[in-house]
Amino acid sequence: MLTCRNIWKIFGPKPQKALAEMINQPTQSPTNHVVAVRDVSFEVKKGETFVVMGLSGSGKSTLIRCISRLADPTSGEVLVEGQDVLKMDEAALREFRRHRISMVFQNFGLLPHRRVVDNVAFGLEVRGESQTERNTTAMRMIELVGLKGWEQHYPKQLSGGMQQRVGLARALAVDPEIMLFDEPFSALDPLIRSEMQDELLRLQATLHKTSIFITHDFAEALKLGDHIAIMKNGRFVQMGTPAELVLNPADDYVKAFVKDAPRAKVLTAGVLVKMQKAEFKTQNAELRRVKETTTLEQLMPLVAESDQPIAVINSDNDVVGVLDRTAVLKALA
Repeated sequence: MLTCRNIWKIFGPKPQKALAEMINQPTQSPTNHVVAVRDVSFEVKKGETFVVMGLSGSGKSTLIRCISRLADPTSGEVLVEGQDVLKMDEAALREFRRHRISMVFQNFGLLPHRRVVDNVAFGLEVRGESQTERNTTAMRMIELVGLKGWEQHYPKQLSGGMQQRVGLARALAVDPEIMLFDEPFSALDPLIRSEMQDELLRLQATLHKTSIFITHDFAEALKLGDHIAIMKNGRFVQMGTPAELVLNPADDYVKAFVKDAPRAKVLTAGVLVKMQKAEFKTQNAELRRVKETTTLEQLMPLVAESDQPIAVINSDNDVVGVLDRTAVLKALA
């Protein structure tokens, strides 16, 4: 769905000259310029949530703005189903933003003088849809994000979590192919933040949107991401599934993030099977069975109640491995 190739973003008076210097002398930093994104490449599959995380100043928010061209990259390609966003003229870019991509911001970005229903319908209004059509769609989105009954209220009458739900409903109203989230929950209280993460997972399970999610919280990245990229100084230090990052951190920077990761929630039966090199036997047809996607947290009660091994099956119900109590405890350690 989305491919980014060799994205650079350099701020300063002569970014193209600075880029040439960087390519010729990679270890040098150009004078009077800030290199926010350095040669970043990645792909996001249709329906996948790709999380970019890192500390403040790592370049993650600049990167996501390059995708929608809120900031034009100094160099590179942003391909949506093969179409290069960076080569679009103003008219094509407007249509792309109106129909194919939406963004949810950290500061909500709601219009304070408009009621909830009008905020949600704003993108449809810009697109030129009739009032009847946009109100119908807006009411459906408001109900979808759990705000039914609040459609006639103003943003100032809502809590922070409710305001972010309005922002989410507004982004969904235009039915985009790609959704960009720039630290949307970082300003919320921990409990509200967790609820919004659960809400996003619920919506994703229903709508299957292709999403890029920016965060500085590794626990949030693990919870939401199908794939995660760790960013530092404008570069991707490591990219992979949550399990791959937790099991095989590339360097000390990544290790610092993953050391307190909830392994029981991240690692799955399928991952444990791949870690085992020993052959397995499946003659016992009475073995309990679990899916590859079963987490260690879900496995623990099963291995606690019985010494009997557990067969792990794939989506075709074929046994791909066998786990016992020892294997689960080793993975937790």
